Amino acid sequence: MNILVINCGSSSLKYQLFDMTTATALAAGLIERIGEPQGLLTHKNHPDTDGETQIVREEPIADHEAGLRLAQELLADPQTGVVTDAADIQAVGHRVVHGGEAFKASSLISPEVIAAIEKTIPLAPLHNPANLTGIRVARELLPDAPQVAVFDTAFHQTIPAYAYHYALPYEFYDELGVRRYSFHGTSHKFVAGQAAGLLERSLEDLNLVTAHLGSGASICAIRKGQSIDTSMGMTPLGGVMMGTRGGDFDPGALLYIAQQKGYTVAELDRVLQKNSGLKGICGSNDMRDIHARAADGDKRAQLAQDMFIHRIRQYIGAYFFVLGKVNALVFTAGIGEHDPLTREKCCEGLESFGVLLDREKNQIGRGQARAISRSDSMVNIFVIPTNEELEIARQTVDVLKGN
Repeated sequence: MNILVINCGSSSLKYQLFDMTTATALAAGLIERIGEPQGLLTHKNHPDTDGETQIVREEPIADHEAGLRLAQELLADPQTGVVTDAADIQAVGHRVVHGGEAFKASSLISPEVIAAIEKTIPLAPLHNPANLTGIRVARELLPDAPQVAVFDTAFHQTIPAYAYHYALPYEFYDELGVRRYSFHGTSHKFVAGQAAGLLERSLEDLNLVTAHLGSGASICAIRKGQSIDTSMGMTPLGGVMMGTRGGDFDPGALLYIAQQKGYTVAELDRVLQKNSGLKGICGSNDMRDIHARAADGDKRAQLAQDMFIHRIRQYIGAYFFVLGKVNALVFTAGIGEHDPLTREKCCEGLESFGVLLDREKNQIGRGQARAISRSDSMVNIFVIPTNEELEIARQTVDVLKGN
């Protein structure tokens, strides 16, 4: 079965085509600057192999429909395509950022499902409209292919009420849906399954702490395959410090800033979304630059690095207590997979929890799932590359099989 995975942003569109008989990527592409005078498409055939074919086009791409048509043409091109025609795409899986409380699992898309996703737009006004655009365009271009919505929030719908409620007037939850939803669920679910495979144990027998560390970052406590707590909140602004988002802080500080600076809601939103986190402290949100500057004695870069690690360690420690017994600590995403220094600093001082990092293993190996813990560590430490697109394809197959 060939599954096309679509991740639609406001002015971009990412896609991958998977052959799910072998769980391999046949092609992958990124379309950027949709609606601008000059769009950009990058397309690769067999992206996981050295023999890939890469196509780059710079041309106007009017809208998402034009972008998806272009992707469809490349996938079935007689000269360079990986399928004979569009009919070889048996199903489509869509990333949808927010499912609210309506969706506790991936769902076969129908008019009723689309209507339910529309109702969640106030919870994700920047993402869900774009996701819906991708759904509508794909249903028009591939009318015979069943389509499945895979929600970032669905994996976290197993979190108990005492963990997802905020201590605010209950009417805000009843009337507005104010609660912890969290995100990165597809990534946390994927790496949890990979960790179970490395341990050669059933996921239902394991307790895991997974750390998705990138420009966006979140930590998740997973008991027997189910998310029971997670760092992000109602929006992706909560939790640990991130590239341009500050994570948790006293909301009274926000009120004070608004009063003193006279900021509008839109101005506050920009500060919180774009100008906080690592960037807010030291002017950069690239951890590689921050490490280099800190090594050269830049005090602001050192502060940003220390704050980032401190906040992650706070959540790791908290979730060790929440779970009671932890079988593995998993690092994933851009920083988690590629930054040995951050991993080492996050594990420092956790020896009393049975977390013993092998510094040599931590420094070697790239691109593959691997253990970086010492042989006498009571808690396994893994680095596992995430693959949210493959997880979306897997969940699409599961929905079509009725699982």
